Amino acid sequence: MEKAEAEPSASADSARPWQSYTTVYTNAKAGMDGVDKEKVQRTVYEMSKGSKYFENEERKEAFIRQKIDNMRARCAKLSASDISHYQMVADKRILELEAMRDLSRIWLHVDMDAFYAAVETLDNPSLRGRPMAVGGMSMISTANYEARKFGVRAAMPGFIARKLCPELIFVPTDFKKYTYYSDLTRKVFQKYDPNFMAASLDEAYLDITEVCNERDLTSGEIAEELRTSVHEVTGLTCSAGVAPNRLLAKVCSDINKPNGQFVLPSNRMAVMTFISSLPIRKIGGIGKVTEHILSGVFGINTCEEMLQKGGFLCALFSRSSADFFLSVGLGLGKTDTPQVRFRKSISNERTFSATDDTALLYQKLAELSEMLSIDMQKEGLSGRTLTLKLKTASFEVRSRAVTMQKYICSREDILNHALKLLNAELPLSLRLIGLRMSHFNEDKDGHLSDPTQKTLANFIISGDASGKNVGEHSLLGSDTSDSHFMVDPENDLSIDNHETCHYVSEDPLDSNLLSDLDHCNFNLSNNSGKIDNNNELP
Repeated sequence: MEKAEAEPSASADSARPWQSYTTVYTNAKAGMDGVDKEKVQRTVYEMSKGSKYFENEERKEAFIRQKIDNMRARCAKLSASDISHYQMVADKRILELEAMRDLSRIWLHVDMDAFYAAVETLDNPSLRGRPMAVGGMSMISTANYEARKFGVRAAMPGFIARKLCPELIFVPTDFKKYTYYSDLTRKVFQKYDPNFMAASLDEAYLDITEVCNERDLTSGEIAEELRTSVHEVTGLTCSAGVAPNRLLAKVCSDINKPNGQFVLPSNRMAVMTFISSLPIRKIGGIGKVTEHILSGVFGINTCEEMLQKGGFLCALFSRSSADFFLSVGLGLGKTDTPQVRFRKSISNERTFSATDDTALLYQKLAELSEMLSIDMQKEGLSGRTLTLKLKTASFEVRSRAVTMQKYICSREDILNHALKLLNAELPLSLRLIGLRMSHFNEDKDGHLSDPTQKTLANFIISGDASGKNVGEHSLLGSDTSDSHFMVDPENDLSIDNHETCHYVSEDPLDSNLLSDLDHCNFNLSNNSGKIDNNNELP
């Protein structure tokens, strides 16, 4: 195995400390290729140094460094025979995965261009051509392409964005508006694939194999036609990627953004050529932390290097995680159309400037309760488990949940239970509140279920034959910590948003992998002294 690149010297870090401050990335979003990354890092560093946010980022960086050091130590302990063994394991698994390659389907990933910002510009044409962001001084949820040229992007505090771009215009979020335009786009998608997968408000996966065959059109022609239809119906532009599987289709949709498309031919040589030099960060499921681990420990920066270092990946990771990495190196992804599963949860959350004003916190909670109630009633759902998520001024994340004996969906019922959970934590200064409802009144077959009906699982989980919960308040458990607590359509980050995924997605890395590596927040919990992993940046 090649040694990881040398870390910056202490003197270099002392002279330019922002170079090791990796909170903000400027090369992962479309429209940011020419951004001066060091300038952005320096600005973020200088603007946040000494703050609670900065302290939290330092804790996360320390955690990542410790993880890298531990894995390097494990690598160093591998003997020559160990390395030879695991290389054989990797070679065998690569052959098995290759045999599973499916080039028979044509998948299209469509991604609206800077969706929230584009909707606001459509609503207010005076914003056209001017740098603008949706959000406020506390946090922004997306930025248009004019603002991205300055390094402004989603999940960035607004005051830092304004420092990078003094002329930046802020527009408040309006999710009713975004949902309206999202519904319009989905009506177009249905014409090409009635079973399309809506990944979020602004993106979807379509299997266009049948429509291509039925209409005797190429995948590129279908993509062009779909994009034209979306623009005619909404006035908005979108980009598309076409490939033999969903993983590659998503990568392809980003290549010619905005308002463009890219078609990857359905043959093995084209796929392997395409994937060979592709940066690993371009792959869905590989985020900042995993990127640092793979690069820092193994020197892996491109997808092709996944195969070259396959033996070490098999040695240090679980079977499912190693399989994911090797599949990435082969350009393999899902090609089947997953069966529609009923929602596991519906949620929303709000990010705001840190405050300990109880009245304001109650107001935020009331707004969230109403939003959650509307979303549930729209889909005819009632739920039994309500989870409250809090982020303190010091960026500690807490989750508390209660399971009711009856199904609820009204604003009043949701707020009543949410207030009990919140009051148990006060007084507290908060910068984020979130609510999630789960355990809906539909079983796996879509039939109404009876909350009073006992099952073996009830007795095992509660440890009480009466079926009562042992303790009303509990930390967010694995049964309710699915990946949809909050999904941001623009960035997979939680910024004052509704969760909109209708399909339950599987994390390509198993939950025992790196604790998960790409859970971006590593917050030291005052209660347990352990590190809690959460799915969103502050």
